[in-house]
Amino acid sequence: MAENRAATVLQDGVLEELGREIVWERVEAGHRYRLDTLQERFDISRTVARDVMRVLDSLGLVTPRRSVGVVVNAAGEWNVYAPHVIRWRLEGPASARQFEELTQLRIAVEPLAARSAAEHAGALARARLVELGARLRALGEAGELEAFLEADVEFHELVLRESGNSMFAALTGAVGEVLAGRTHAGLMPFHPVPEALDAHEALAAAIAAGEGALAERAARAIAAEVHEALGHDDA
Repeated sequence: MAENRAATVLQDGVLEELGREIVWERVEAGHRYRLDTLQERFDISRTVARDVMRVLDSLGLVTPRRSVGVVVNAAGEWNVYAPHVIRWRLEGPASARQFEELTQLRIAVEPLAARSAAEHAGALARARLVELGARLRALGEAGELEAFLEADVEFHELVLRESGNSMFAALTGAVGEVLAGRTHAGLMPFHPVPEALDAHEALAAAIAAGEGALAERAARAIAAEVHEALGHDDA
């Protein structure tokens, strides 16, 4: 059991380093990784090296090629919706661009998801959103950022999941990463602005009441506040 945990930690560490190396463009597209050189570089087994490459392949960052090795893909081939890729981009030198792209995605998607959730959400989800709205206000006013982040992620992911749209629901990981990224990058105010807290409670109340238009308006206000807070130009 302990050996398995140690192997997992080791694999995760190698994955994080290579993922950042590729996403931060410390290696160029076309760069080749070979399992034997990775074994030597990280002092890992061939199995661990192969497993890491499989994960990177699943993220679209690399492509295995027979007799050549594992080749780094151009950015256009990356799975930019994968939470790993989003997090690495948010942590890297192009973080401002990633925040902008993700905020634009939220502006496009979340208001429609909120309107749909007002129609499709179950009773338990509606009640939970109201609870979370109140909790976000209490945590925000208390300046408890990590607890606020946890509740905020649950709130926004719940709206997406309850929209009744599987495409929206598939974005929960992406939205969770951008919310976490904003906080961990120091871009979240110690006390969220009252307008943001008001909008979250308004969104929860609108979904609970089945008021689609009001839910859409509140979600749009939340996204607009984020857009302004991050200093983006108006679209």
